[in-house]
Amino acid sequence: MIAWRAGVVTECGARWDGALEAQVALEGEDRTVRALAYPALVGTLEPGARVLLNVTAQVRGLGTGGYALVVARTDALPADPPPGPGHLVKARYTPLQAMVLGVDDQESPHHETLRDADDLGGMPVVVADLHSALPAVLAGARAEAERRGRSLRVAYVMTDGGALPAWFSRAVAGLRDAGWVDACVTTGQAFGGDLEAVTVHTGLLAARHVVGADLAVVAQGPGNLGTGTRWGFSGVAAGEAVNAAAVLGGRAVASLRVSGADARERHLGVSHHSLTAYGRVALAAADVPVPVLTDLPGTPQDLAAADDPGSWSALSRRVGEQAGTLAAPHGRHRTHPVPADAHLLDALRTSPVRLSTMGRGLDADPAAFLGAAVAGVHAVRLLG
Repeated sequence: MIAWRAGVVTECGARWDGALEAQVALEGEDRTVRALAYPALVGTLEPGARVLLNVTAQVRGLGTGGYALVVARTDALPADPPPGPGHLVKARYTPLQAMVLGVDDQESPHHETLRDADDLGGMPVVVADLHSALPAVLAGARAEAERRGRSLRVAYVMTDGGALPAWFSRAVAGLRDAGWVDACVTTGQAFGGDLEAVTVHTGLLAARHVVGADLAVVAQGPGNLGTGTRWGFSGVAAGEAVNAAAVLGGRAVASLRVSGADARERHLGVSHHSLTAYGRVALAAADVPVPVLTDLPGTPQDLAAADDPGSWSALSRRVGEQAGTLAAPHGRHRTHPVPADAHLLDALRTSPVRLSTMGRGLDADPAAFLGAAVAGVHAVRLLG
């Protein structure tokens, strides 16, 4: 189940909030690997430190950003954390289970606020399948907020279907630094956010009543898991997030996972992940913003190619037809056509973090990001 390696740190590299890259020379092998450490869990690293690595994903060629993961230092123990409040345990019953102060914890200064909290007061809650949708949703939301001359306070509610440590996400760190995200709330087994919560429900309530967010975005962390089956994908939880938003009196906005470049038929146009999560799992009605792909350059596979309006029209029709199955008379949701044009494309280019989904950037699969951005546009429109 786990492939282990021991090694010695030869160089420390990039750092961002909660994470540190390092080069590690493997013992008994004539090679160096790129490793990722979370100092809050394993302590600080410096050249010469001896470490134990989990290299399972590298051995199997799976996606962890190409990293070996530092499990522990073997030459020095980090100091015990100072005594403090908090008794929520995340990543429970794993060797790296961590105790954190939950925003809803009895010892939290926000416990009284959340103890009887039960209503989001109509706050728009954008739900997305993939972590890569987050900056695109925010680009659309900010563009619409700017057009309306209003400020926007945003909370990212991170679920535990992908990476558990929020620290793994450079996007979250970059969006927070740029002021695009005011707080990250990690829920379930996920941890490392500005606030920790037990469930998506308390995470959403914290977003509204503690962060004071105008808008929340719910999505898993990096590292979507899928098996190529109807039900075997971590994004199925997007449907449950719609239910959570609805039962708490929020306005659920279901962001469609769209692609014009995915070679897999089941993900071309609207992904079957969205159709299953929203069509089968979400039992409460949501707004479904549908991108109307128009006045765009290039093609859905290459923005730098010769302009081909026909290919954009064909993709837009496909997306509209697929999304239509989620609304009456077939489904329970409300579809809302939203223009996805060159102006929205320009807004996406202002993202302070790199836009990438399934290895494709904005120029190679623009519909993926336009499909998420229209959810942000629609959510801000709900604010009035």
